[in-house]
Amino acid sequence: MGPPSETPVEARGEGGTVTVVVNGQNRKLPVGVTVADVVRELAGDEGARGVAVAVDGEVVPRGRWDDVALAGGERIEVVRAVQGG
Repeated sequence: MGPPSETPVEARGEGGTVTVVVNGQNRKLPVGVTVADVVRELAGDEGARGVAVAVDGEVVPRGRWDDVALAGGERIEVVRAVQGG
């Protein structure tokens, strides 16, 4: 088996799921899940303003959220800016 990036998604999931870490918590998500799906689940609306996402420490621009599929093993941080002080 090759490095993780060469491993087919189907081979890494369990029962049609992949495991990722979202904001410090392990989550099992369906194979083929995208960054947009994760944001929609957490923020309720992927179009929400003030939301930023990083996958394995790299910021994912909003315009690419639908294009970035999660293969499993990634660490995802979803941050929402809040006003006030």
